[in-house]
Amino acid sequence: MALTGDIQIRVRYAETDRMGLLHHANYLVYFEQARTELLRQLGHSYRDLEDAGYFLVLTKVEVRYKKPAYYDDLLTIRTTVARTTPVRIEHHYQVLRDDVLIAEGATTLACVDRQGQIQAMPEWLSAAK
Repeated sequence: MALTGDIQIRVRYAETDRMGLLHHANYLVYFEQARTELLRQLGHSYRDLEDAGYFLVLTKVEVRYKKPAYYDDLLTIRTTVARTTPVRIEHHYQVLRDDVLIAEGATTLACVDRQGQIQAMPEWLSAAK
């Protein structure tokens, strides 16, 4: 069974455009927040990883927008670890409002060292599924 976690985020006024819609770029911010919380669910933090010399860099991102989100909407971001390799981790996201899918996306992150060279992830992270 895949590792999955949910967080809730309320759309803030500053995250909307003049039409009152959640600006498209903020979905990426929400995805990052959801990934961070999923990592905490495993008992670790990005700070722990970076302090140990592991850095996760975004190599691919995609978002499919289905319905708009508006100021003050309470959204659920569902994050799933879709695939791991020794050096890469892929996440899938569902953005829900009242259990209705309004956006979905995916990211791929690669693990690098302090010099930006590809390196193997810690075993506990590459085994996360």
